[in-house]
Amino acid sequence: MPATSQRVFVGTSGDVPPNGRLVVDVGAITIGIFRVDGKLYAYQNTCAHQGGPVCQGKMVPRVTEVIEPDGSSRGFAFDESDPHIVCPWHGFEYSIKTGTHPGRSSARLIRVNVEEAPDGIYVTV
Repeated sequence: MPATSQRVFVGTSGDVPPNGRLVVDVGAITIGIFRVDGKLYAYQNTCAHQGGPVCQGKMVPRVTEVIEPDGSSRGFAFDESDPHIVCPWHGFEYSIKTGTHPGRSSARLIRVNVEEAPDGIYVTV
């Protein structure tokens, strides 16, 4: 028998501020909803590394190493256009926009469909 999906109201638009998040329980699933550049992204709150509560971790800009043409490192820079979430258990991090780990593309978060309607935010589970 195929699984059925359900559209569930999880909060008002104001519950997810710009560059912020909302973590909600929908039945047995905990979901993190993030607003980046005016767009919503949602993932199950389960780290691909060892199952930690990744959506409750620190939000940081992606850290990149600045490499000079001669191959030497000039240090690190923050990429504000690619915010990341860092799992509080072991520090695994993921791009909020893609749900993927920056160094291991096979490590990814489970995306949840999210929709912003005039009356609020809905996820489909």
